[in-house]
Amino acid sequence: MDQHIAEAIGRPDLIRLDDRLVCLRFETMKVVSALAAVRYLLDTGVVRPGDTLLDSSSGIYAYALALACHRHGMRCHIVGSTTVDRTLCAQLAVLGATLERMEPCDDLKLDQKRRVGRIHEILAEHPEYHWMRQYHDDIHYLGYREVAERIRRAVGGNGGGGGGGLTLVGGVGSGASTGALARYLREDRADVELVGVQPFGSVTFGAGHVADPEIIIAGIGSSIPFGNVSHASYDTLHWISFDAALSGSVDLLRRHAVFAGLSTGAGYLAARWERARAPERTVLFIAADTGHRYVDSVYARHHEAAPVDSLVPRQVTARAELALPWSRMDWNRALGEVPPYA
Repeated sequence: MDQHIAEAIGRPDLIRLDDRLVCLRFETMKVVSALAAVRYLLDTGVVRPGDTLLDSSSGIYAYALALACHRHGMRCHIVGSTTVDRTLCAQLAVLGATLERMEPCDDLKLDQKRRVGRIHEILAEHPEYHWMRQYHDDIHYLGYREVAERIRRAVGGNGGGGGGGLTLVGGVGSGASTGALARYLREDRADVELVGVQPFGSVTFGAGHVADPEIIIAGIGSSIPFGNVSHASYDTLHWISFDAALSGSVDLLRRHAVFAGLSTGAGYLAARWERARAPERTVLFIAADTGHRYVDSVYARHHEAAPVDSLVPRQVTARAELALPWSRMDWNRALGEVPPYA
C-alpha cells in the first residue's frame, strides 16, 4: 500500500498498443524524479525536514516538487513561468507551496534566464534554501531506476519476444527521464537504442535557428543548455512541430484511447516511424503527463489534425537541413551538443 499519493501518481502504466509498440504512461512523470531526489538529499543530510526547496518550473516539475515536499515534510518555493495555469496555481497553494509567477514574456530564452536570475536573487536573500537544479543535478536520474526495472520485467530481455532489441522514445527536456532510462536499461542489455524528441527552436541539439510558428512544445526542449542532457546517449533525434504533434496526440486518443499531453503526441509520431523502420524491434515511448492541460490548445482543435500516415519526417545529416514540420537525424551517440558532421 502506498504511503502517499505521490507514490501512486508517479507509478507508470505499461500499455501494449500493438505487438511491438508500447506506451509508458505517467499521470505526472516528474514526480518520479522529484521524490527520489528529495529522499536522497534527506538521506545524505544535505537537507533536513522543514527546509525550503527552491526551483524554477514551467509547470509539471512545480507540481512534482510540491508533492515531494508534502510527502517529506519540506517547504517548497517555485519561480514559475506564465505557463503555470490556474488549476496548478490552486493545487500548489493548497499543498503549501509558494509560487512566484514571472511577468509574461514572448521570448522563451529570456523567460528562462529571468527565472534563473530570480533564483539567484532568492538564494542571496535566503542562503539556507536548497536549489534543486532540476536541469543540471543528476540526482534527478535516481527515480527512474525502478521504472527501468519495471520495463525490463514487462518487456523482457529480448525486446518482448522474438528478439530484435528495444527502442526507447521520449521527449528530451531536462534529459533526466530518457537519459536515466537508457543508462539503467543498458546496464544488462546492449540492444537498447535511444530516440530523443525535440521541438523546433530548442538549442539542446542545435535547432535554435528554426522557429515554430505555433509554439515550442513545453517540457521537451530548451532555450538554454541543460547539464542533465547526456548527448552521447542518443542514437536518433526527431524534431517535431506543434501541428504534427497535435496530429499525433489526436490519433493516439482516437486510435488507442490514450489521453496524453502534446509531447506524447510528438513521441508517438516518432515511435510509429521507428516501429515501421525496424519491425523486428519493440518500440516503447514515454507519455509524460495527461492531456488535461491541452484541451483547448490541442484537443478542441482535433478537426485540424492531419492523418498521421500522411506525415513523413525529412531525413537530415546537418542542422542546416532541419525543416518543419518534422525532421529526423541519425545522432549516433555523438559527444557534445552537435554531431561532428553537422
